[in-house]
Amino acid sequence: MDDKKIDLSKIPDTDLPPVKEDFRETFQWRIFRIMAEFVEGFQFVADFDKSVTIFGASSFDEDNENYKKAHRFGKLLAGEGFSVVTGGGPGIMEAANKGAYEEGGNSIGINIQLEEGERANNYLRKSIGFYYFFTRKVMLSFSSSGYVFFPGGFGTLDEFFEVITLVQTKKTPIKGPIVAIGKDFWEPLFSWLRDELCYKHQTIKGENLDIFTLVDNPEEALEIIKNNFKDKSK
Repeated sequence: MDDKKIDLSKIPDTDLPPVKEDFRETFQWRIFRIMAEFVEGFQFVADFDKSVTIFGASSFDEDNENYKKAHRFGKLLAGEGFSVVTGGGPGIMEAANKGAYEEGGNSIGINIQLEEGERANNYLRKSIGFYYFFTRKVMLSFSSSGYVFFPGGFGTLDEFFEVITLVQTKKTPIKGPIVAIGKDFWEPLFSWLRDELCYKHQTIKGENLDIFTLVDNPEEALEIIKNNFKDKSK
């Protein structure tokens, strides 16, 4: 990989312009920044041939059962030689990174730059920060060996539906398994997808329900990841 980095600090930190601003006068800088984030992001994720991306709520603390499961899962993945990739923040992200870090594995954070700064946890061996949410989401979903979802809020659900849509439409280069951990949380949603979307309204096909798998513990998720692993370096 080329070691040269694009200096994003030279590109203005601009979001969408005010309503009264003529977008045609400012869009060039935003496009340059978006291009730079994509280039640097793809260079960053290209280093990880065997990785699993983990999603989940940022609000869970160490006493939460889902946090404990994510911590154990991070350890299990690292023990099998998988890099653990998260959004780099607290909660489930911290738990999975912590597990991989303590196991001596590759613990990676793909962070977002907010007004209060990046919410990076303390268990990252490698990290990168993004200004735009959509570029960050591409990096989280790009070319992973698997996608694992713990319970979470709107952000987690948004990422879940985006990933299954990418796999359904074959817009992701790696057909890694999609696994949701926690039957008490996910089963009501999956039942609704099956009963309402598939059977009653027929807005999705039955085969679409096979894109993801629901399990209850990290050990089951690990077996699915291992059994479906495809070496991206070959």
